[in-house]
Amino acid sequence: MKFFIAFACLLAVAVANEDAGVLRSESEVNVDNFKYALKLDNSVDVEQAGQLHGDEWKVNGQQSWTSPEGEAVSLTYVADANGYQVLSANPPLPTPPPIPEAIQRALEWIAAHPSKE
Repeated sequence: MKFFIAFACLLAVAVANEDAGVLRSESEVNVDNFKYALKLDNSVDVEQAGQLHGDEWKVNGQQSWTSPEGEAVSLTYVADANGYQVLSANPPLPTPPPIPEAIQRALEWIAAHPSKE
């Protein structure tokens, strides 16, 4: 399943960059692992590798490109049983604002007084 997600992402990058020339394109797909790499002449560089561990896939990858503003952008991630997790990002990904104190107290009270139903 995750292979198809990875393939769809790769396809989306390729379609979005129809005019880009391919500098490097490698892929290897096996029953219990896969890897691919794609480098385009418009600065897009994508690599991903996945391995089956029992019934679950663990996928590691990195993506980098240059934004329209000329800024270098990169992501390193892992996707496994715990979901998709960004390990590093440049520029850093936005973070949500802190939970307001009154809301935090209410959440703590709810957790300490569970419903009796």
